[in-house]
Amino acid sequence: MAVTRVGTVVGALLVAALTASLAQTIVIAVLPVLGPELGASTTAVTWVLTAFMLSSAVATPIAGRLGDMFGHRRVMLACLGCFALGTLVCALAGTLGWMVAGRVLQGVAGGVFPLAFGIVRAALPPARVPGVIALLSAMFGIGGSAGMVASGPLADVAGTRWLFWGLLVLAAVAAAACAALPAARPGGEELPGGGLLSGAVVRLMGRRALVTTNLATLVVGAAMFGVITLIPRFVQTSPAAGYGFGASATEAGLVMVPIALAMLVATPLAPLLGRRFGARLPLQAGAACAAASFALLTVAHDHMWQVHAAGLVVGAGYGLAFASIGNLVVEAVEPHQTGVATGVNTIVRTVGGALGAQIAAALLALGTPGPGAVPAESGYSVAFAAFAALAVVALGTAATVPRRSDVAL
Repeated sequence: MAVTRVGTVVGALLVAALTASLAQTIVIAVLPVLGPELGASTTAVTWVLTAFMLSSAVATPIAGRLGDMFGHRRVMLACLGCFALGTLVCALAGTLGWMVAGRVLQGVAGGVFPLAFGIVRAALPPARVPGVIALLSAMFGIGGSAGMVASGPLADVAGTRWLFWGLLVLAAVAAAACAALPAARPGGEELPGGGLLSGAVVRLMGRRALVTTNLATLVVGAAMFGVITLIPRFVQTSPAAGYGFGASATEAGLVMVPIALAMLVATPLAPLLGRRFGARLPLQAGAACAAASFALLTVAHDHMWQVHAAGLVVGAGYGLAFASIGNLVVEAVEPHQTGVATGVNTIVRTVGGALGAQIAAALLALGTPGPGAVPAESGYSVAFAAFAALAVVALGTAATVPRRSDVAL
């Protein structure tokens, strides 16, 4: 395939992946603003975030399997179409119900990731596949971080609705780019139906390589996403509480910049290390980075430079770990199973992230003296320590992932 053609395919898929990953996190920093705008309580408005994640978890494996059967490009365009419609609904929504409905439609874009992996494997030269899959895998985290960084400043300047108008523009660009992708598919069964999807998942989950990779994904995802949700809240706490920096929503979003930059630097290293030592090594390196950075935050968080330093290490760990996970999944299955296998892994990653956020909230609640009170500093210290321990567990879990020569076991 010509270099220009490869660049076109990769560029289109990166835009699609960026659009989907931005949408997942772009509302996090503005939920306190969206609540009054929609006439919703603080508790009810969290459905704006949860609806997307639940929809994505359901849609991802279905989209992946449909792509395996009927063509990845065709299903990719359908997912982007649903996303665009949902984004329009969100931009125009005047009530919480309409906003949640729009976010459910947006969540269908979760299928972009397994479909993109399938297109890469079918359309690109084999030598290019590991690097591109690593980049697409890391885009999940990079786009998510960018969403948290950009939402505060954009909402402050133009209003919350422009978060969705901007996503609608990106969706249109992604759809136009993906429409020009090759229509070839890896092949596979042509029989539709949920039973076939379930059967495919059951057959795949019998593979040791996939089971261990998904387990490692769950644990490392919970650890990393848990800490990423803690950091903005920590820096926004008023120093009157005895800790924190009193940062604004915009300033708290900018704290995520070092994390995103480190991901960009670390992501290309994963396929390089993978080719030399196997894809398991960068996964282990990523888990080790996570454990080290969380341990640092446990004992040193009195100065902003310490938070930034930990963020750099977190970002490097995120980039290494999730870039390698995509390749581990793809290496473990046949080409026609790529969509459903990566779809299941994307679900596991989403569940791990949601689990990490819930653990973080529970640990902070244990350190809160009463309703409406600011969590004690010890609550954050305990949470950072717990996630450091979880990252160590992820490191051990990663060691059980078979090397490439053993994936048939």
